[in-house]
Amino acid sequence: MSPSCQPQAVKMDERDLLTGLLRDVSRSFYLTLRVLPRCVRPQIGVAYLLARATDTIADTTVVPVDQRVDALQQLRGFIAGGSLAAPDLTRFAAGIETRADTTDMPTRTGCATPAEQRLLARVGEAVGTLRQFSEADQQRIRATLDTIASGQLLDLERFAGLPRGRVRALETEAELDDYLYRVAGCVGEFWTRICRAHLFPWASLDDAGLIENGVRYGKGLQLTNILRDLPRDLRAGRCYLPTTRLGPAGLRPEVMLESAYNENVSVILEHYRGTAMDHLKAGWVYTNTLPRRCVRVRLACAWPILIGKQTLDRLAGKSEIMSQQPVKISRGAVRKILLKSLLVYSWPRLWAAQWQEKG
Repeated sequence: MSPSCQPQAVKMDERDLLTGLLRDVSRSFYLTLRVLPRCVRPQIGVAYLLARATDTIADTTVVPVDQRVDALQQLRGFIAGGSLAAPDLTRFAAGIETRADTTDMPTRTGCATPAEQRLLARVGEAVGTLRQFSEADQQRIRATLDTIASGQLLDLERFAGLPRGRVRALETEAELDDYLYRVAGCVGEFWTRICRAHLFPWASLDDAGLIENGVRYGKGLQLTNILRDLPRDLRAGRCYLPTTRLGPAGLRPEVMLESAYNENVSVILEHYRGTAMDHLKAGWVYTNTLPRRCVRVRLACAWPILIGKQTLDRLAGKSEIMSQQPVKISRGAVRKILLKSLLVYSWPRLWAAQWQEKG
């Protein structure tokens, strides 16, 4: 083990926070976290948990928007260190009708899962763990969470107060790209900086290019989720596809769900599917730029990309997507991706071929 990769000391109750609770609020990310080297696992795990906590607050629509904004701002300040006391999240963490699933992305039905309720009740512990990291790691985590929270607050402002049946869309491609960066691209930047500092500070790499591809990696995953969840978001009054793209095609967000097939909708979806695929391809370049001896972090990077690519492959040509449930990759398919990547890692040609395969 290199001197720069010393495991972070974690207390017993913190281990439960970073194993049991994290597993319960995440499906695929938990697998990614477990393969990471121990010297970055706690920092990335805590960052994920706190991002999930702010996301849960933003998406708990059974609580009025003004209260969600207030709670999110309080938690944002608590994470940043401006407040020593955890905010009261009782109205989010208890007495709320629950959802059945515990996937990585919120289902936007307006209620917290039981695992999310437990997470909100333990945000004080998560921030306490954050405060035990080095000052440099704290700054990296706090800067990222602040950016994520800014995107969530902007989301609440954009989509608040819409009457039932109305849908509001982003206006421009720049707004979409800004949103993708705030809620996901910044995570790729954080991941790069913390792994660079702890895992391969000795490597001769193009840091600017690495961070750029790390940002695109995060954007690709988020855009994939937007496309997968588009029908559900539209029913909730949100459209992340901008009017500058919809308008010239003669489309309004409110009517996109009216027909099982619309050629203009299909063209637009294929455009953004291609954009998401290009971002994920940049993520694949990013993964293969990392030192080959850093097996664990390369696997941790590869898995979400390959799962995202398989999702996009399944979305290809599905003109009837607007009337379907979101495309999801089965647990069996995920296990197959993980196992195959482990088996082919030692053979560069077979490893590279994973990107070319259809899901």
